[in-house]
Amino acid sequence: MPFIVLIVLGLALLVGPSLWVKRVLASNSRVRDDLSGTGGELATHLIKRFELHDVTLELTELGDHYDPESKTIRLTEAVMNQKSLTAVATAAHEFGHALQHAKSYRALSTRTVLAKQAIKVQRLAGMAVFLIPLLAMVPGLAVVARLVLVFFLGSMFLSTIIHFVTLPVEFDASFGRALPILDEGNYVSERDMKSVRKILLACALTYVAQALFGVLNFSRWFALLRR
Repeated sequence: MPFIVLIVLGLALLVGPSLWVKRVLASNSRVRDDLSGTGGELATHLIKRFELHDVTLELTELGDHYDPESKTIRLTEAVMNQKSLTAVATAAHEFGHALQHAKSYRALSTRTVLAKQAIKVQRLAGMAVFLIPLLAMVPGLAVVARLVLVFFLGSMFLSTIIHFVTLPVEFDASFGRALPILDEGNYVSERDMKSVRKILLACALTYVAQALFGVLNFSRWFALLRR
């Protein structure tokens, strides 16, 4: 029974944040004609207001995000062209990342550097996955296979670190940047601020599930290495 309880709690911890994020964003996606503009219009306005002249705005199908390489805020169709609390708060969150970049926010810079290195490492790790079983079958190369496995584990650990480094970046974008802008600028009414805070929390928690899955995968492979 304790083992089953642990499994249920573990699944709830891994899946719960993701489900809550989806529910909050969906429940606040209703079109609101009383809002002053779409998410895209708010992002455009904020870029001009804060004079981030080198930041551009693009439509994307790959999820709402800010690209520090090209200094581009990319918004999905629902956020770019709809008037909803989710659209407005999400656009403000992504603008928060652009503002972090403009202000040389150290945590964002650290995440960007780590992410670049992680892409290179993960390419090599992809090849390592295929090499490990082949090397293990060749007599005398078991030690080499183990070393390749250690490299693979290192690549997973790097990905996990990036996810956890991302968390303070996301919370700052939501509550250190976007929330004050929306509150002080009167872009949404006072009665909507409670919902806006939930949406901004949902935006910040997007990477929590990925971080937890990263820890789980790393621990499983680490246990295999110890055998």
